Amino acid sequence: MLPSSGKSSSKFHNNPTFGHRDRRDSLDSFDLQFNNSFDAALDNLKISNNTDNLSRNSVSDSLDNFEMTSMGAADSYRSNNGKSIERDSRPLIEGSDGDDAHPASNDHPRKFQSIPRSNGLDSFVSIVKNAFNGGALGLRKSKSSISLNDNLTEREIYPDTTPVYDKYKYPTNEVSNAKYNAVTFVPTLLYEQFKFFYNLYFLVVALSQAIPALRIGYLSSYIVPLAFVLTVTMLKEAMDDIQRRRRDRESNNELYQVLSKQTLVPSKELKVGDIIKLNKGDRVPADLVLLQSSEPSGESFIKTDQLDGETDWKLRIACPLTQNVAEEDLQNKISLTASAPEKNINKFLGKLTYKGSSSSPLSVDNTMWANTVVASTGHCIACVIYTGKDTRQAMNTTSPTVKTGLLELEINSISKILCACVFILSILLVVFAGFNNSDWYVDIMRYLILFSTIIPVSLRVNLDLAKSVYAYQIEHDNTISETIVRTSTIPEDLGRIEYLLSDKTGTLTQNDMQLKKIHLGSSAFSAESMDMVTDYVSELMGPNGKNPPTTNMTKKGNEIGTRVRDMIVTLAICHNVTPTFEDDEITYQAASPDEIAIVKFTESVGLSLFKRDRHSITLLHTATGTTMTYQILQVFPFNSDTKRMGIIVYEEKTDEYWFFEKGADTVMAKIVENNVWLEEETGNMAREGLRTLVIGRKKLTKKIYEQFKEDYSKASLSMLNRDTEMARIITKFLEHDLELQGLTGVEDKLQKDVKSSIELLRNAGIKIWMLTGDKVETARCVSISAKLIARGQYVHVITKLTKPEGALNQLEYLKVNRNACLLIDGDSLGMFLHYYREEFFDVAIYLPTVIACRCTPQQKADVALIIRELTGKRVCCIGDGGNDVSMIQSADVGVGIVGKEGKQASLAADFSITQFCHLTELLLWHGRNSYKRSAKLAQFVMHRGLIIAVCQAVFSICSKFEPIALYQGWLMVGYATCYTMAPVFSLTLDHDIDESLTKMYPELYKDLTEGKSLSYKTFFVWCALSLYQGCVIQGFSQSFTGIEEIYFLKMVAISFTVLVFNELVMVALEINTWNKIMAITELLTFLLYVISVPFLQEYFDLEYMKTLRFLGELLFILLISVFPVWAAKSIYRGLHPPSYAKVQEFSAV
Repeated sequence: MLPSSGKSSSKFHNNPTFGHRDRRDSLDSFDLQFNNSFDAALDNLKISNNTDNLSRNSVSDSLDNFEMTSMGAADSYRSNNGKSIERDSRPLIEGSDGDDAHPASNDHPRKFQSIPRSNGLDSFVSIVKNAFNGGALGLRKSKSSISLNDNLTEREIYPDTTPVYDKYKYPTNEVSNAKYNAVTFVPTLLYEQFKFFYNLYFLVVALSQAIPALRIGYLSSYIVPLAFVLTVTMLKEAMDDIQRRRRDRESNNELYQVLSKQTLVPSKELKVGDIIKLNKGDRVPADLVLLQSSEPSGESFIKTDQLDGETDWKLRIACPLTQNVAEEDLQNKISLTASAPEKNINKFLGKLTYKGSSSSPLSVDNTMWANTVVASTGHCIACVIYTGKDTRQAMNTTSPTVKTGLLELEINSISKILCACVFILSILLVVFAGFNNSDWYVDIMRYLILFSTIIPVSLRVNLDLAKSVYAYQIEHDNTISETIVRTSTIPEDLGRIEYLLSDKTGTLTQNDMQLKKIHLGSSAFSAESMDMVTDYVSELMGPNGKNPPTTNMTKKGNEIGTRVRDMIVTLAICHNVTPTFEDDEITYQAASPDEIAIVKFTESVGLSLFKRDRHSITLLHTATGTTMTYQILQVFPFNSDTKRMGIIVYEEKTDEYWFFEKGADTVMAKIVENNVWLEEETGNMAREGLRTLVIGRKKLTKKIYEQFKEDYSKASLSMLNRDTEMARIITKFLEHDLELQGLTGVEDKLQKDVKSSIELLRNAGIKIWMLTGDKVETARCVSISAKLIARGQYVHVITKLTKPEGALNQLEYLKVNRNACLLIDGDSLGMFLHYYREEFFDVAIYLPTVIACRCTPQQKADVALIIRELTGKRVCCIGDGGNDVSMIQSADVGVGIVGKEGKQASLAADFSITQFCHLTELLLWHGRNSYKRSAKLAQFVMHRGLIIAVCQAVFSICSKFEPIALYQGWLMVGYATCYTMAPVFSLTLDHDIDESLTKMYPELYKDLTEGKSLSYKTFFVWCALSLYQGCVIQGFSQSFTGIEEIYFLKMVAISFTVLVFNELVMVALEINTWNKIMAITELLTFLLYVISVPFLQEYFDLEYMKTLRFLGELLFILLISVFPVWAAKSIYRGLHPPSYAKVQEFSAV
């Protein structure tokens, strides 16, 4: 659009008394304003008055490129002849994101600059401008109608008026991570609990006891267990949510200085357009544009670890128009235009206008995103542009959900089968009894309640208590000290993981870089020979303080000492590192840890970075104590597309101009002079797991530099194909025939035992994906050093794939070779997720390793969700930074590492650990135990309920189908609690193999992921067992005593006693590894029952129980019930031993 914020209109916006009133006193000013705006547009577009050379298309392109979309770097680069330039060969200054060179294409619909103010005349102006752009002059034709709203369009911000008049237009800045509020807490929790079938079944049974005709036994025996489970769950959720609200309150109430306010303002009350002052260590409360810095250069550093996962400080630069402006003018004489809110943290388009005339483009280098931290000393002043849910942090955060374990879902399915059996059994008993009874439907209901023990309410109580035991065991395991269980409802899922999605920086690596090797072609220096490098560098400065290497470069080029010194000088200059002094100690700040590692290396060999600003760099030669100062003429920053960084410097002492450059071998190989060793040596270093950089330089004459400067300046002012023109100038003057100085190899230290841990997890059948925001080369090097990529394993690389055409062809090889590793970048991944989601994952999920680079936080979360959706398998995500929170919360099991990047990931995770290697203990040992114990516990509790239901069914059939309770009152309550619960629950302390064997034979983990411990097969085996034992116990009890009413107490005495002792024996048979607690629970439960019998004369015939006949019948029934089960189990195990049994036997030998 035409710049409505031009000279004629800006004065109205800058008037603080001017709001929604009419901004013009008369319509007479319309013509003048329109003409001025049109002239300003033509000036900005740099359109020549001679239009003979401009075609209609070029004029259209000019107008299109005036839109803010042209300020970003292009996604597609074209040379003058229209041919595409390879992305690896892009110029240094090109950005990583941008739009097509032809923004009018259908793939990139046009954006509008802003929404006109809601003023009648402004609306008329807008109509005229749209007519001008769209059809009146034929310069622009809209291919589709676009509906504008506040969330999809750019926003105009006036610091003097926007916070006041538009305060309700944009979201509030209040942060809320709470799951519930006062209204939704109870309904949401009740839904989460009763969406499970067995919980709903318990509820219906409990409510039925309110009807006198259906009441059987004590009402409390049905209500209390269910109420206990609900109360514990609600209290736990309430405490967790209170903690979340407390953290939110602390964040929302942080105070900030707003320039227009007399008092400090809480973070939650900040508005779009507010100008705030931040000091070192302050958390950035919203998305901001940096206006001023206390540094004269306008530079400011921020920590972005909680946003993108990188611990390196990022350099931000204040807008040059406002760096030296008075604070009062900042409020009244500037306006900002910002692009619509989006998730991409590496992209921003904007414009700042000062006094309505001077404008400056804004990029991501001028922004400070919410939740970053100011790292520089001094202060900075910035303007709020996005608040609340519009911030990059909020848009990349996934709302947490209530997680449900796979075991609970499996038990839920089994419960439905049991419930169907109860219905069928109840109806059959009533049918066999005949429908002569008019209350047959009541009998059905009573049978349903009598057989409700088939799905015992104690099942949920036992499982919830067991989870608490597992959490306690995990937190008190000394081998993984400081581990915290934040979600105690899913420990069993630790034993069912099939996909592990991991962050890189701070998770697999320590984010501690060290330069390990330099290679100069004919010679190499590693840690053992760095003393030689130090000796060479000590000779850098002669007695007269002059620098011999640069002046005698051609004469001594073949001398190894000279070459070493030249390379060290290049390394000490070619970077973006800034030294800072704190407490008389020097520290280095940079956007890349590699650069810091290189600067620290040059310091260690005798050439230190002493001082740096935007215009000069000073080096200190340690051996002589002299300094070397270079004037910085031009810096070409590193980015993911150019993969290189360059700098032009001028040394006044020698009157020499130098162009230094370093970058990835894939791009530098085409820029440096021909050589025979570069490709081979970079491959060797990569195999060692080192991150390689190629170092080169070029000497410039003053004439060449002046010509470059003139042409480059012209290209940088172009509003049409600016990036392409700048690329052409750099290539023409600088990037060709560089002197190849050498290679550097930087090691990113791995976390403790990462290699062995990854090997264990892969042997356990877990497929590992590494999702990182780092560069492709970096991720590849770390993957090799961490053994994610095995020696000799083929790596299939997919990068720079932004269009769907031909994308599926990239996957053809992986369909055939499923042992290959896939390396894919964020752009390509995003394209597959958008166009070929299922096709991509149908291939990727079978690969042993997938490495995704340059991933956004949301892409990480999307990958986790899609794998869960398409495979139905359990996914574990592990990370350590704020950028990993969405991924962690999207996983079935989220693991956070407490590290250099703070505790945000740890607080959002289900399990918090301190090192990656602790994950093996968590999965292979605790995951195994939690799953197998809960599976056995659940089936045993079901068996306990089934066997008593079978006894009830046998009794009902034999008593002419009367719905009479066999065990009444205390017997039902005591059976599920005092007489069996402790021994059964002691199974939570059992383990089938020793801890050492889980790591010695990680393949045992595959049995867990197959779900063999709780399956329909094992369930029906337990059903058959319960049916057999129930029939034996009740059948023989009735045959020994009779079923007449006079023998009822005798029959109940022997059948109930056998029932209790049968459970004690069955628990003993199921235990793999005995301990003291198990033995004590068995013994105490037996004694408790014996001691309580004299108090149960209401239910038992005590005289009968004192006879030897009772004891003989008891032992006989118990033997018939248990011995065949034990024999069958022993025979089956001998013929078909489980994997863990084979391992135990082998290890014993």
